[in-house]
Amino acid sequence: MFDPKLKEALGRVQKPGRYTGGEPGSIYKEKDKVDVRFAFCFPDTYEVGMSFLGEKILYELLNSHENWWCERAFMPWLDMKAEMERLQLPLYTMESKDPLTAFDAVGFTLQYELSYTNILAMLDLAGIPFYSKDRDDRWPLIVAGGPCACNAEPIADFFDVIQLGEGENQLPAICAEIEKAKKEGISKKQLLLNIAKIPGVYIPAFYDVTYYEDGRVKAITPNEPGIPARITKAIIKDLNQFAPPTNFVVPMVGAIQDRASIEVLRGCVRGCRFCQAGFLYRPMRQRDASLLNKAFFRFFEYDFLFHRQIHQVFLNILDLHFQKCRCPAKQHVLCQIDMPFGNTLL
Repeated sequence: MFDPKLKEALGRVQKPGRYTGGEPGSIYKEKDKVDVRFAFCFPDTYEVGMSFLGEKILYELLNSHENWWCERAFMPWLDMKAEMERLQLPLYTMESKDPLTAFDAVGFTLQYELSYTNILAMLDLAGIPFYSKDRDDRWPLIVAGGPCACNAEPIADFFDVIQLGEGENQLPAICAEIEKAKKEGISKKQLLLNIAKIPGVYIPAFYDVTYYEDGRVKAITPNEPGIPARITKAIIKDLNQFAPPTNFVVPMVGAIQDRASIEVLRGCVRGCRFCQAGFLYRPMRQRDASLLNKAFFRFFEYDFLFHRQIHQVFLNILDLHFQKCRCPAKQHVLCQIDMPFGNTLL
């Protein structure tokens, strides 16, 4: 049942489908039977967030654990934000409609710097204190990851945990530590000490930062024993350990990129100096053709996906093939899709 305040708010905004949830592919669990609840927050509107492949990957990965429940939250548009403030309706997740304060951890993806103010706006709507130093054991852990974590210091004071690198190994490890901490009843500080042992994880509270007079960072030094002085980003060496997600949540409102996506490879061998992604996702790794074939044909199991999106998959296949032909470094076959009308080489 919807909260009466939420019903009132939905009746006064444009595109209420952004906030209702209930999309095909959404995952629902009994919250009393799960050990860890994680809110995956995209600090932009629903249409933008539902285009993000990383959310699909981590949403399916975390929910593959029966006793964990990953839900989604997005930054509301101006009309809904005003209604939520007027009605004192806290920011909630799409699946359970529970406020973010009901979760064990709240994770934000840092895709671009212009979303930083939206992160603070979402924390404000949720009633969660901005600064990590102001949040004790009663509050959920505030976690961040994504490409902008490579320069985390400007926003480090707001987060308890920052993931450097690829999250497929890191985030499940963090959730495992949270589950263990809840069962053992340990403090937030001890939990963070345990999480700090995960490769690629930065705990800002465990470091002291000094600056030059002009504002540049002079030194970042650990203030707790056993905390590494230098953190190396986490990299998945073999992408075949993680199958591409196939059980997508299909948006109720048209997404910016309204199509199905399969991650064929990660990283790039070109090394263009202007490209942030080209450096952050090094080295270049690719998935076996058998995994890609399997993921591709999973789409055909859903009639709604076949009718709405499968044509876009073919267009992307052709586009990737043309890019391969133009790139001398990619003259080998990355993937072979066996189709009834012939083979498509990627």
